[in-house]
Amino acid sequence: MATTLRAFVFLDSLQPQLAAHICTTSRGYFPVPYVASLYVEIAPGMAIHKVIDTALKGTKVQPATLVVERAYGMLEVHHEDKGEVRSAGEAILGHLGLKETDRIKPKLVSNTIIRAIEPMHAMILDKIRFGSMIEPGESLLVIETEPAAYAILAANEAEKAANVKLVDVTPFGAFGRLYLCGSESEIDSAAQAATNAINSITGVEPHSSKDK
Repeated sequence: MATTLRAFVFLDSLQPQLAAHICTTSRGYFPVPYVASLYVEIAPGMAIHKVIDTALKGTKVQPATLVVERAYGMLEVHHEDKGEVRSAGEAILGHLGLKETDRIKPKLVSNTIIRAIEPMHAMILDKIRFGSMIEPGESLLVIETEPAAYAILAANEAEKAANVKLVDVTPFGAFGRLYLCGSESEIDSAAQAATNAINSITGVEPHSSKDK
């Protein structure tokens, strides 16, 4: 079965809240803020083991996350030297026989802002989150991406651009999900930065013949 490159996301500077969230949810080697990071998502899922093996044998990167699902596989590797992370990406693409532009072009499945969140709504989210708590009255940004790993790009660029809190992010599965909270104006800025980041990614159209 041919391997589909669903997502290929290079982050030149992992932002502090996102780095902390990765440490909270991952079982691998924890990143510190401002290291370079690479997220790769492929199908079928089991093929991700060969992918991470290629990266680790060829470079000095460290893995934080490895997720193997029935349909998709996802990994994260990082290093303080951006060149090592770039090299890991090149090794992965070489192993797959693909180019970065062969990745699926992401789309925003949903992009919703809830202003002045109600107390009971905030409490429900606080029970299931792995990041910061949202307080009643704050604004909430909810973004859903396809493929899932692009939620990480949205989170990182939003944190760069605005003074917001990372409530939760899920970068694997059928869809990626991102929850951010903050003041109304800061959430508006975060939403714009996240949208611009997703829209800037080039790749093949979803559900093209190459992806079937």
